[in-house]
Amino acid sequence: MTDPNLVVPARRTAEDPTYNHNLMLTSRQELVLRKVVEEYLEGGAPVGSKALSVDVQWGPSTIRNELASLEELGLLAHPHTSAGRVPTEAGYRYFVDRLLPAGEVAPARPRLSLSLVRRELDEAMRVTTETLSQVTNLLAIVTAPPIETSTIRHVEVLLLQPQVLMVVVITSTGGVTKRMFTFSRPVDPGLADWAASYLNERLVGLGLGARMLVKRLHDPSLARSESDFLEALAPVFTELEAGAHDSLYVEGTSRLLRDDRLGEVSELNTLMDMLERRVTLIGVLQAALTERDVLVRIGTENQAPGLRSLALVAAGYGLPQRRLGTVSVIGPLRMDYGQAIHAVRDAAAQLSSFIAEVYDER
Repeated sequence: MTDPNLVVPARRTAEDPTYNHNLMLTSRQELVLRKVVEEYLEGGAPVGSKALSVDVQWGPSTIRNELASLEELGLLAHPHTSAGRVPTEAGYRYFVDRLLPAGEVAPARPRLSLSLVRRELDEAMRVTTETLSQVTNLLAIVTAPPIETSTIRHVEVLLLQPQVLMVVVITSTGGVTKRMFTFSRPVDPGLADWAASYLNERLVGLGLGARMLVKRLHDPSLARSESDFLEALAPVFTELEAGAHDSLYVEGTSRLLRDDRLGEVSELNTLMDMLERRVTLIGVLQAALTERDVLVRIGTENQAPGLRSLALVAAGYGLPQRRLGTVSVIGPLRMDYGQAIHAVRDAAAQLSSFIAEVYDER
């Protein structure tokens, strides 16, 4: 929960209509704010004027005046028990918007390396999520492309036993659906081979929810035995859309629940509910699909109750002409924003390259 001793200036959050988004600081104020944020991100303790004066040309009294000014502007706050300051949400926002260099240089931590080539999309999503969480030490979330973007790429009809047959449907996004069928009589191997060829010819390229999918299974020119056989196999295709759902890959929940971070997450139960329901969280992350680069929302800038004491960094990925999903990390306000932005941007770029290759193979 939030420290009860922390003094936060009223009406100074970045989402408040009275907050001045065009606020411009002097170069000295920006340097002081940058150092406070960086020191606090590094150590987690309030930063005082004496510590700040070590590497600058101004004395502690000058720095104290600047700290007071930054506090008055709502960019810093301080606990009752300490003379040091900590960044507010507005302070973090100014830091992210104005003080992080454009095209942040890759941090010292390992660069994201996913080795995605030729993997199924499901595995690519999992690898991305796991790697992103490890690299950033934050909760990582990746949303898969929506159902309506998938089409049938290939169909297999496999005779496992004389009376047992399996149909495998592979989609354009790498998804695999399998269904077993048991017949009362042995299945003619030639009929199974014919069905595989016919289904690939008729269904490949159709969307999972397309009405034409069902119509393509009914052809009056077919023999009765062929028509009946296709009708028996129809459920694997007609249930594709109903059985599918927008996938959300989550990794690193335990990193968010570490003891040293629990004090910064006052809406923990609400966040856990969001992770379980998923639909709400997918809606939140969709905001990143309209951003040209990386979306950063800090504290109360997040409308979802479960995120109002956290920071979200997200980016869209997909095809050049269309965004299909998002890559994101969620963590405490005291996160390494430069490193998080770089890692999310990198993961989104690599997934976009992979997605382009997958869709080109349809």
